[in-house]
Amino acid sequence: MKKMFISIAAILLACLALFLGAQELDSSSSGSESSSKDLIIYNWGDYIDPKLITKFEKKTGYHVIYETFDSNEAMYTKIKQGGTNYDLAVPSDYMITKLRKDKLLDKIDTKKLSNFKYIGQEFLHKSFDENNEYSVPYFWGTLGIVYNDKYVKPGEISTWNDLWRKKYRGQILLVDSARDIMGLALVSMGHSMNTTNSSYLKAAKNKLDKLGPNVKAIVADELKMYMAQNEAWIGVTYSGEAATMMDENSHIHYVVPEQGSNLWFDNIVIPKTCKNKRGAYQFINFMLEPKNAAQNAEYIGYATPNLAAQKLLPKDIRNDQQFYPDMKTLKNLEVYRDLAKEKVQEYNDLFLEFKMYARN
Repeated sequence: MKKMFISIAAILLACLALFLGAQELDSSSSGSESSSKDLIIYNWGDYIDPKLITKFEKKTGYHVIYETFDSNEAMYTKIKQGGTNYDLAVPSDYMITKLRKDKLLDKIDTKKLSNFKYIGQEFLHKSFDENNEYSVPYFWGTLGIVYNDKYVKPGEISTWNDLWRKKYRGQILLVDSARDIMGLALVSMGHSMNTTNSSYLKAAKNKLDKLGPNVKAIVADELKMYMAQNEAWIGVTYSGEAATMMDENSHIHYVVPEQGSNLWFDNIVIPKTCKNKRGAYQFINFMLEPKNAAQNAEYIGYATPNLAAQKLLPKDIRNDQQFYPDMKTLKNLEVYRDLAKEKVQEYNDLFLEFKMYARN
């Protein structure tokens, strides 16, 4: 009987030791940000040079888990649900406002980022994050028009209104985006791309209906392929996408309409779900290092806000005003604001009506 009690006591002591050991392990894991070697990044598809991820992993020993999204709204929903502990994400301007308002972001201490000094002042203190407490600039660009000089003479298109010319019937591709397409119609009528005036929005939709006969298709990523393969004369798209097309087809050109357009910013943020803050700060600082930022900009094709990186880019890139416009052009560009939910729905509904009309 005594041996039995001794055996039971030994078993209980072993179990207690295992329990205490597990508790200590959990405590050390939760109390140390560096205990995890995984860094989970949530970004747009094909929006970083893969070689930079490999370089970062070799340099730091972290293992990067890279997940992608195809819209700001999809990204917002995933972060809000909290199913995945994303350490970093790359939303656009207006979505940063929404994430911040909904308390889904952690503040960023720029004093921990030795390379933050390379960001140009003109890319800081924007309306979506006036004190740069929650975001670090990643890329920026514009919404504009690409055209093929086989069919459209240089200088023939300089304003949004030019898209309505009858000679372009069935030859225009539009990016599938309510804010952008409704926005270009608004600007063509002298209104803000951020208007909440319902009468202006309806008028913009009615004007888009008149553009319908000229629209060949309303597409997403396929726009690059179609334009590069000479399957359309004109496209409405983003500056970085235009750069890719121009690399593939020397007949493609890009213009930002003189009336004005959208100036967008994609910034790196740290979601509240972050479990590896040390790794998050290391990655941000790594991407701000001028050589890395320049390499990334060449790979992606969008404009970098990193002034030291700009100097490392080939002259034909950094001096190209199609992608690095002068201050005069920048003054006519608008950054999208985060609109009320009902207004976003109004934009979407009107755009959907136009799409249905354009496809008939």
